[in-house]
Amino acid sequence: MTSSSIAETIENEDERFMQRALALAQETAALASPNPQVGCVLVRNGSIIAEGAHRYAACDHAEIVALKQAGEAVRGATAYVTLEPCAHHGRTGPCADALIARGIRRVVVATEDPNPLVSGQGLAKLRAAGIEVATGILAQPARELNDAFAHFIQHRTPFVTLKAALSADGYLAPPPVARAAAEPHWITGPESRAEVQRLRHASDAILTGIGTILADDPALTDRIGLPRRRPLVRVVLDTQLRTPPGSQLIATAMHDVLILTSSAARPEEIRKLREAGAEVAVISADTGHLNLQEILRTLAARDILSILLEAGTHLNAAFLREDLVGKVILFRSTTELGPGSVPFAEEITPQSIEQRLTRTTRTQYGQDTCTTGYLHSPWP
Repeated sequence: MTSSSIAETIENEDERFMQRALALAQETAALASPNPQVGCVLVRNGSIIAEGAHRYAACDHAEIVALKQAGEAVRGATAYVTLEPCAHHGRTGPCADALIARGIRRVVVATEDPNPLVSGQGLAKLRAAGIEVATGILAQPARELNDAFAHFIQHRTPFVTLKAALSADGYLAPPPVARAAAEPHWITGPESRAEVQRLRHASDAILTGIGTILADDPALTDRIGLPRRRPLVRVVLDTQLRTPPGSQLIATAMHDVLILTSSAARPEEIRKLREAGAEVAVISADTGHLNLQEILRTLAARDILSILLEAGTHLNAAFLREDLVGKVILFRSTTELGPGSVPFAEEITPQSIEQRLTRTTRTQYGQDTCTTGYLHSPWP
């Protein structure tokens, strides 16, 4: 076998085992936050001998879970890890030290730690101990799993993903006069709506405005059926506090509904909503609108790293104008709604946003097309 064919075999093997590590990490959606999603696979003589993933409540990082499972068989093995092993003390000891102590021969890492203060230190510690280190294997999918963590660890604010379902001609909904009050109007098909549930499940919070609550009466719940460590926080921006106590949102509240309002809210309305099970917090408002930067700081203080913005034309525009959106996901149906329908964002077309996106991908869900891309990369 030539040296080039040997290198190709090793590369293919590295990708195969890293794919398994990524699958383990993906299974921890809604279980790892506020820590990153990480998977680890230990391989010896071409076979998996142990594997693990990080779940916040269990404390142990993915590497430690796998090392405990492997026992003495780990000496001389290769470790495949989706994120650089840590080199610092947190709730647990450094994973890099544990890999060294257990006699790991080689470590394959998908991507470095996004924290600029510690990035590369785990890799340096492994190399200093004489361990062979390879990086960059399936780096992009590993990073996408932890976009929110990467953004938060640098900026200490949640990563905002704007999701919208649009007609073929770029509208959110038919004209208000053509719709029944408090009734949703489905533009996209069941396949797209199933994907939205997956997006909700992978998020710490879903955020919308009072206009959407009054127009659609949505529940905004995570209905995918998979376990969560923390409930999906349903956040409503409601300056005048008009959220109906009889809405689906309030009827399903179980300490997971947060309504952010202003000093204009009447104490009696605050009391009613709190008694119905919602949390109401008063924050500052600028010219009649809640301060979006303060909103993000308020949510960050609750260890909310990722926000799925499912809002209407006014709130979409506000977040875009203040440059607070990191990622955009646009589902487009084949149905046209025509002039006079509800726009995607006030004075901002979906086409103008799509032109600014980087790392764009397009996926088909039934008859709908989904465009995904970034306005700001969360990674350093």
